[in-house]
Amino acid sequence: MSYSSDDDDKPLIFKRNSRPDTVKSSSSSQPSRPSPKPINEEVDSEDDKPLSSRISIVSKGDTNHAAKKGPSTSVSPLPKPQVKDEDSDDEKPLSSKYTFKSKVGSSTNDKPLVSKVHQNGSASKDKNQLKNIGVNKRPPDDERPTSSVKKPKLSDSVTPVNHKPVAMKAETKSDDDDDDVPISQRIKKQAPSSSNKSSSVKQKVMKKSSSPLNKTNKKSKKMMKQKQSQYSKPSKIPPGSGEGQKWTSLVHNGVIFPPEYKPHGVKMLYKGKPVDLTPEQEEVATMFAVMLDTDYMTKPQFKENFWGDWQKILGKKHTIQDLENCDFKPIYEWHQSEKEKKKQMTTEEKKAIKEEKMKIEEKYMWAIVDGVKEKVGNFRVEPPGLFRGRGEHPKMGKLKKRIRPSDITINIGKDAPIPECPIPGERWKEIRHDNTVTWLAYWIDPINSKEFKYVFLAASSSLKGQSDKEKYEKARKLKGYIEGIRKAYTKDFGNSDDTKRQVAVATYLIDKLALRAGNEKDDDEADTVGCCTLKVENVEPMPPNILKFDFLGKDSIRYQNEVEVELPVFKAIQQFRTGKQGNDDLFDKLDTSKLNAHLKELMPGLTAKVFRTYNASITLDDMLTRETKGGDVTQNLVVYQHANKEVAIICNHQRTVSKSHSAQMTRLNEKIDELKGVIKELETDLSRAKKGKPPSKSSDGKPKRNLNPEALQKKIAQTNAKIEKMERDKETKEDLKTVALGTSKINYLDPRITVAWCKRHEVPIEKLFNKSLLAKFAWSMDVDPSFRF
Repeated sequence: MSYSSDDDDKPLIFKRNSRPDTVKSSSSSQPSRPSPKPINEEVDSEDDKPLSSRISIVSKGDTNHAAKKGPSTSVSPLPKPQVKDEDSDDEKPLSSKYTFKSKVGSSTNDKPLVSKVHQNGSASKDKNQLKNIGVNKRPPDDERPTSSVKKPKLSDSVTPVNHKPVAMKAETKSDDDDDDVPISQRIKKQAPSSSNKSSSVKQKVMKKSSSPLNKTNKKSKKMMKQKQSQYSKPSKIPPGSGEGQKWTSLVHNGVIFPPEYKPHGVKMLYKGKPVDLTPEQEEVATMFAVMLDTDYMTKPQFKENFWGDWQKILGKKHTIQDLENCDFKPIYEWHQSEKEKKKQMTTEEKKAIKEEKMKIEEKYMWAIVDGVKEKVGNFRVEPPGLFRGRGEHPKMGKLKKRIRPSDITINIGKDAPIPECPIPGERWKEIRHDNTVTWLAYWIDPINSKEFKYVFLAASSSLKGQSDKEKYEKARKLKGYIEGIRKAYTKDFGNSDDTKRQVAVATYLIDKLALRAGNEKDDDEADTVGCCTLKVENVEPMPPNILKFDFLGKDSIRYQNEVEVELPVFKAIQQFRTGKQGNDDLFDKLDTSKLNAHLKELMPGLTAKVFRTYNASITLDDMLTRETKGGDVTQNLVVYQHANKEVAIICNHQRTVSKSHSAQMTRLNEKIDELKGVIKELETDLSRAKKGKPPSKSSDGKPKRNLNPEALQKKIAQTNAKIEKMERDKETKEDLKTVALGTSKINYLDPRITVAWCKRHEVPIEKLFNKSLLAKFAWSMDVDPSFRF
């Protein structure tokens, strides 16, 4: 079996980072747990979570909990709060949009939103459950059942940052107003420094995170903030209800598990001697052995974490007492030989294996939602392995344990048959019937118990498409509010209240630089920062009004930028730094919850994530409009790639240079040189043809066709066109080698901008959207060519 699976390679469907809220079932007797954070691709942290999701949930009658947390008041759901997801909002469970809190000792009229829950639901024997369901067309929106949602009202326990909220209204801007100018025109960028400095920053970060004194300081600071803030993290609870009813009937077959481990019997060496291992010990040893040729073997943190988990499985009395004397090469060589055997398989053998796999997985690939057959995004439970993480993650090398049916909660229609458990003798952890959420199953992440992994419908499903459309419409709505918001935070640059001043400056930076809001990290999480968690050392004021940013952002991607800011902002940053050490918080009066609470006062559902989506989309729309000059398809594609690159730079979407980049550039140069040689020959033949002489012989000595001067000139023009195209391709490849264009295209750019532009300039949409994006954004394909963001 393969042990290469890791979070880095997971489909977006599992890379979630928010915690859907929960209504605790009356039949549940389990203790409360913190809200789940779905794992995700372009995985955000909690920075863009709606305010409602930060409020502790107290279930009815839980007097002990109430006593610990203090008096509770009822909180109604906020209207369509923006759910955060870095790498992918569209995969966000709709459950994460709302948190419900019931009063302790409330009346019996308060009914739970989850109508029925089966604890430890037994497996159903109905194997034909999907076949018996009629697949009909989805009913019109106005015929679908909906549930009424009361208008929200903030709890008295929540104190907004601004005591006198500034009500923002959508305003029309004059033609000469530049408040709506795309972010690309408002930032002065400088190229990042060398990669040597990048590695030193990462080492510095890892050094800080490993220092005992630093950890003590961080913990004490964290305790102080928790006492001061009314927005402390909620206790752990499973995911629950979202905003209103999403479906009436839901049928699916659950998830499929990886095969059980089969021992290979190859013995590793310890101090040069073969060692006997149990199947469980051998499995973990094999996970490590297959990674011997990777860069992880050079990372002490990876080895340390692996040894800590493997040592627990080996036991104290085992022969193996340290990792240094272990030789995993025999297992590594066995693994390489197995890989080679697979490569040597015939096409027919590979096809037979694939067909057998498809036959087993077919029933898990589809769900029936309100009578409509929809594809499931990812129904496979990941196999056990060693966690790799992104960047310098402190948990790299830790063992991801095998997920069992007893770890998984299934969500299905009330009257639908319970999915049969695929492993005989085992049962699901829980069965739910919550039609206010769109996830089909979830389980606790084996590495980070605060995070949850979900199974959703595919990105091409109608529910996902509607969620995408709502996200981009909210960003478009910001266009009408942005002028008032910018005036409001500009006014507060000089506010005497330090908290309001910090909120104003942070909002300005999020708007101007498209920074993520950021959230506090635990000691066992990657030491990355966002706007609210910037340290003094991350921002250096350079007179007269330049701010130099240097920090590790999401996925440990280094953010470097020197930007000219307004003078009041420059002075405020200088004041925030006064009297602080390098590792102290720059915005010590502010956290993500307070910032998002303030943003929602300015516009319903506004979060830092909405700013990023707005600035990314409006930048693309503006650049495409300004720079498209009516050229051919190839020229227009270059314009689009350039605009897409600018958005990726704004959002700090970087990637490492591909290993094949150098070889690709070499091949392009060789082809260009070859074509230039062809042109020289054609020009010689043209000169001879004009004199009435036959063409010279080719390089291999064979005679050439005797073409007239017009035909030769046409061939020269065609060859020159090929060279020009290759030169453009070469320039584009070099220009984009460190920029990740896909993340912004998937998560931040309104697809209607691209579709409308393609229609206006007759560019095939397939040139910009691959097959999966065409399915994901099917809802945007009928947009009018005149559409503007």
